[in-house]
Amino acid sequence: MKVRVIDNGGQWTHREWRVLRDLGADTTILPNTTPVAALDADAIVLSGGALSLEGTESPLGEVAGWIDTIDVPVLGICVGHQFLGRHFGGRVVRGDPEFGAVELTVDRPEHPLFAGLPDHLRAWANHNDHVLVAPPGWATLAHSPSCPVQAMAHPTRPIWGVQFHPEVEHTEGGRDIFRHFLDQVRR
Repeated sequence: MKVRVIDNGGQWTHREWRVLRDLGADTTILPNTTPVAALDADAIVLSGGALSLEGTESPLGEVAGWIDTIDVPVLGICVGHQFLGRHFGGRVVRGDPEFGAVELTVDRPEHPLFAGLPDHLRAWANHNDHVLVAPPGWATLAHSPSCPVQAMAHPTRPIWGVQFHPEVEHTEGGRDIFRHFLDQVRR
C-alpha cells in the first residue's frame, strides 16, 4: 500500500512518515506542488504546516486539484485538516491557540478512526487557526474546550481530518488512529 505524506511545511512531517512506515506502509514524503499524475498513491496524508488559511483563499499547492480528481483515502492533519474544512465549505478561523496537551472529547467513538479508544484523550496540538464549523454534511468526530472540530469525517468519501497531531508520542492513541486509517485504506 502506497501512502504519500504531503509536506505542507509541518515540523512533524517526518514523524508522520515514520509512523506510517513502522506500521508497514510504503510511504514517501512529497511536496504539495507534486502534479497529480506523479502521486501514484493508494492514500494521502496531508501534513500540518505553519501556513494560516484563516480569511484567505490561499491554495495549498496542488492539493485542491488532487482532492477533486482522485478518489483515495485522505487524512488531513492540522493545516491539512483546516484545508479540508475550507475546501469543502466549512469555516476556518483564528481561534484560541492550542500548544501542547489538550483534552479531547471523542463525540463519535464508533467511528473507525477512534474505534476502541477512550471517549477522552490527551492529544498534542500546535495551532492558532481551527475549523470552527465543519463542512455541510460532515460529522464532527471530536472536540476540545477551545476547538469545536478537533476531528471530522466526510459524509460519503474516505476523507478525514484531525486538528491535533496523532504522530506525536504525547497523543494518546495516536498510533492507533494511523493504524485505523490504514485499515480503511486496505478496505
